[in-house]
Amino acid sequence: MSEIEIRAQRFDAPESQALIRAALADLGERYGGSGDDTPVDAAEFEPPAGAFLVAYLGGEPVGCGGWRGHGDDGEAAELKRMYTAPVARGRGVARAVLAAVERSAREQGRKRIILECGDKQPEAIAMYTSAGYERIPNFGFYQDAPGCLSFGRTL
Repeated sequence: MSEIEIRAQRFDAPESQALIRAALADLGERYGGSGDDTPVDAAEFEPPAGAFLVAYLGGEPVGCGGWRGHGDDGEAAELKRMYTAPVARGRGVARAVLAAVERSAREQGRKRIILECGDKQPEAIAMYTSAGYERIPNFGFYQDAPGCLSFGRTL
């Protein structure tokens, strides 16, 4: 089995964007529409205010995830665009990306990480809860949408 390598990438880099398009297509299949209409600006993922990470297996990009600041106090990070390509699922890619995203946010002084997820993503929900995330009040773009589930944990 190839070792997972995680590298910081720009949110708007071609490899990042290819994975993000795949993530949105996956969400579109689950929920309809574009997959996620949450406003996202690539600049939000520039250090030290955020970060975007890409996972590689055998030199091929197979997963991604990032964080951006949330709120005005500089303490919270919001997890965004977590995705693992179908060919790499079940190999620990998502957990490796999640750990790297959490580490990055912690290194930038964030004390908490939060995320929005939908009820049609049982694999993601299982991973987040097993990683110590707990339900929190809904927030963000989809906070009033049916099936929205928000999670958070202390870093």
